[in-house]
Amino acid sequence: VQLQASGGGLVQAGGSLRLSCAASGRTFTGYTMGWFRQAPGKEREFVAAIRWDSGRTYYTDSVKGRFTISRDYAKNTVYLQMNSLKPEDTAVYYCAAVRRVLILSAVTLEREYDYWGQGTQVTVSS
Repeated sequence: VQLQASGGGLVQAGGSLRLSCAASGRTFTGYTMGWFRQAPGKEREFVAAIRWDSGRTYYTDSVKGRFTISRDYAKNTVYLQMNSLKPEDTAVYYCAAVRRVLILSAVTLEREYDYWGQGTQVTVSS
């Protein structure tokens, strides 16, 4: 599975961006899809995840109420809508996928995901 992430950019604090993650040639049926981010000098961290079939979503506490993960069946794409962006959201954002339904305790773990996109830079200026 090849994942293509896009939608990053430079935005002022309080602004919005929407990231997209698409896969060519296959559907995400049975998959768990996730977004992670890595800020300069920091480890990569979990941001959000969605079970493709049920639509159940998970978020890290720092983005709850500001970010929304969703999926579009027709376009075979996962989105991360980011609102009320803060400078601390600045990072390279990666989409990830695994062909199984992850339980809550696993959904935040990098090692559970088998496929990764190339990353897209999000920069939030103050």
